[in-house]
Amino acid sequence: MSLYARVRDLPVVIDGARLERLELPVSPEFARVTTVVQVEGAGHEGIGEDVTYEADEATEFQQAGPPNLTGEWTIHSLSEALGAMDLFPTPPAWPPSRGYRRWAFESAALDLALRQAGEPLWRVLGIDPKPVEFVISTGLGEPPDPGRVLAWAEAAPGIGFKVDATPSWTRDVARALAEGATIEAVDLKGHYSGTIVDPGADPSLYAMVAEEFPDAWLEDPRVDDRTRIALAGAEDRVTWDAPLHEAADIDAFPIRPRAVNVKPSRVGSLERLLELYDHIREHGLGAYGGGQYELGPGRGQIQYLASLFHPDAPNDTSPVEYHSPPRTGLPTSPLAPAPSATGFRWHPATAGDPTG
Repeated sequence: MSLYARVRDLPVVIDGARLERLELPVSPEFARVTTVVQVEGAGHEGIGEDVTYEADEATEFQQAGPPNLTGEWTIHSLSEALGAMDLFPTPPAWPPSRGYRRWAFESAALDLALRQAGEPLWRVLGIDPKPVEFVISTGLGEPPDPGRVLAWAEAAPGIGFKVDATPSWTRDVARALAEGATIEAVDLKGHYSGTIVDPGADPSLYAMVAEEFPDAWLEDPRVDDRTRIALAGAEDRVTWDAPLHEAADIDAFPIRPRAVNVKPSRVGSLERLLELYDHIREHGLGAYGGGQYELGPGRGQIQYLASLFHPDAPNDTSPVEYHSPPRTGLPTSPLAPAPSATGFRWHPATAGDPTG
């Protein structure tokens, strides 16, 4: 039986929905804003989180309010209805945001359906949760400062890192990272053309990263004739993130991966997500979880999925406390399994999580 077949016919009764704003000042220039989606019915509530990055789009959504989802549904019929709706009052600046918002409603509906059924997700899927390994994900700023990573390595010894490489990296920067921290993955961000995080495609950077981090995953290169030469010999460490929206995408990648970065919010629908996990298992691929700077329940939900599908991987699912400056005393990797008794949420409260 497919994974989706285990949940598609779950009934869910919705009496109403509401939105809640979460905000975290990150710097004087940037505040991260997300939206908690709460759907209510039959004396229960389900929660999800919209991780759309544009703060003005989040504010507009919160002011407009949720769509009317009142009624009796199944998980599948509600998903189909959501897929036919435009959940944005005005078109989003970044097309993947449509998936982010849809996932917020689909994850909230799944949580509600499971709570109404009195079941936890892991039992319905037939997969026992396991301890979750996680890494700390960070950029180095401009000019690149390896001290950002080294400070975390000192505060949280034993935890690995996923780092964002930029063309301004020097070999000295790379070696400082390699010598002072465990670098599990390097994000080359080759598929963000036209955005503020587009670093271009620098063959010399790719070659240096592949050489200085011989055991790290190399995520999202922009593959052309020049970068393919730069990555020669390291092809089995190439992974994909931004271009991955469904299982069929894997066959279209210019370099066939041994592992992929799965971000549920980027996939958007529960059906496509569970089909992707089925595909990964059937084809013997590895996977690791990707974060979207969640501030609330969405972070726990990606930890939950990591515990079921790729617990031993370098999951970018660190607790939200790691969004703050380096300090000691934070949860360590691996996270103990902590699914709630029913529903689709990770039980322990984390900073910024209003659900407890």
